[in-house]
Amino acid sequence: MAEDLTIIKGTKEEQYQALIPQIKGLLEGETDLIANLANICGALKEQFNWFWVGFYLVKNGELVLAPFQGPVACTRIRKGRGVCGSSWEQAKTLIVPDVEKFPGHIACSSLSKSEIVVPMFHQGEVMGVLDVDSDQLDSFDTTDQKYLEEILRFLSY
Repeated sequence: MAEDLTIIKGTKEEQYQALIPQIKGLLEGETDLIANLANICGALKEQFNWFWVGFYLVKNGELVLAPFQGPVACTRIRKGRGVCGSSWEQAKTLIVPDVEKFPGHIACSSLSKSEIVVPMFHQGEVMGVLDVDSDQLDSFDTTDQKYLEEILRFLSY
């Protein structure tokens, strides 16, 4: 597939529905995990213009920064720490409408106001997380959860 992305306007649901086949096309035939994570970040950032979109991968018992789009970020996160570490520990998606109210939130940037973190699985174990931050409060909901979880299922590692 050509590396062009068609950005559409519309409801959040319509945007995801238009984006998902494009992400599928970007990933099709590519076996390199880092390349695929990078393209997912790029596609999500371009479509939704979120403040920060990126991945952390589990390495040696901690989350380590992987491909991302946005300002510089925390490099390593311990299990159970912050939203990312909590999502990893609980093996579930966490939606945080106001990061200031999340116990133990890690402030990589004071501009981040809300967040969604979606775990990635390999053979039933969390292998990493997708972390998306917004500079607006209450930016994420179950629509984001549904489609971001679907996108991560495309990764077959």
